[in-house]
Amino acid sequence: MSEKTVEIMLQPIGILHTPFSMTEGMPIQSARSELPGSAEVFPEYTEGLEGVEEFSHLYLLYRLHQCQAPDRLKVKPFLDDREHGVFATRYPCRPNRLGISIVRVVSCADGVLHFLGADMLDGTPLLDIKPYIPEFDVFEVQKSGWYEHRAFS
Repeated sequence: MSEKTVEIMLQPIGILHTPFSMTEGMPIQSARSELPGSAEVFPEYTEGLEGVEEFSHLYLLYRLHQCQAPDRLKVKPFLDDREHGVFATRYPCRPNRLGISIVRVVSCADGVLHFLGADMLDGTPLLDIKPYIPEFDVFEVQKSGWYEHRAFS
């Protein structure tokens, strides 16, 4: 292991269940989806769900388990026909294959969190859940990079 490489081991805290068994027809962002999904949280982590229903929205962080790590760092995002650096996009095939979605809470009981905004594959490993707090998470945006001038809108 080089000085630049640090081994990080993440253990899933649960599994995401959605209507999608393949990426075709799947929404590209959770904000554009009203489709239901659920997070089945493993028993050893269910105590951590206490209080999640007090929030309207949550961040779900997960492993993009069906994507391959890219062999290059320039990609064509879904909403443009030009290549951009992968870190300037939300393209799913990324070096660490991490995904993040903001979902709307429906209910939570018996270790299962039900939500709207499914934009991930069924069976996706769930890594973490964090509350969405507008005071901290909403920013006035001055620029949006290539997205402002994208080919597709």
